[in-house]
Amino acid sequence: MCDSQVSGSITVVISEIVKPGRIQEYEAWTTGINQDAKQFDGFLGIEIIRPRDHDYPEYVVIVKFDTYAHLRDWLTSSTYQAWMDKSYGLISARSHQQLPSGLELWFTLPKSQVKAAGQPPYYKKVVLGVLAVYPLILLSNALLGRFLAEMPALLALLLSVVFVSALLTYPVMPWLTKNLAFWLYPNPL
Repeated sequence: MCDSQVSGSITVVISEIVKPGRIQEYEAWTTGINQDAKQFDGFLGIEIIRPRDHDYPEYVVIVKFDTYAHLRDWLTSSTYQAWMDKSYGLISARSHQQLPSGLELWFTLPKSQVKAAGQPPYYKKVVLGVLAVYPLILLSNALLGRFLAEMPALLALLLSVVFVSALLTYPVMPWLTKNLAFWLYPNPL
């Protein structure tokens, strides 16, 4: 299956450290590149997280497209390349990370299944999430309940979320997706 046939939005997180004294120029550059990105097929949105510490001007830019193929069209376009050329001298460091939507945020899906069958339907992802999270919340309450009851509510909730997230990421979600692959990907091509 080619990239343009794989469904599901894709997010790119870009971290850019702006050179000292170039923040206003960078802001203008960001406005321009974002306006041009909006003109491309599949563009879903952009969010910019500006630095709080002006001594370390790191911007985080989150770009979403509806498919990887549309993102690739943007990233390989002459328009994008022209904007990248204009950024030289403004940015001292840049990193990119692609985050597919859905289950891949918790773990890596088997590539053969993703290529063959595409993403599972949304409702299956929800069911899988409930099957994973609900028992972990019960376990968290059973194991940590008395300990957490003595703490302020927000701190107790944070510790419970850390406990559940740690187990969810590994081993629960990988185990569940492996054992439910027949249901998540019923018709491999």
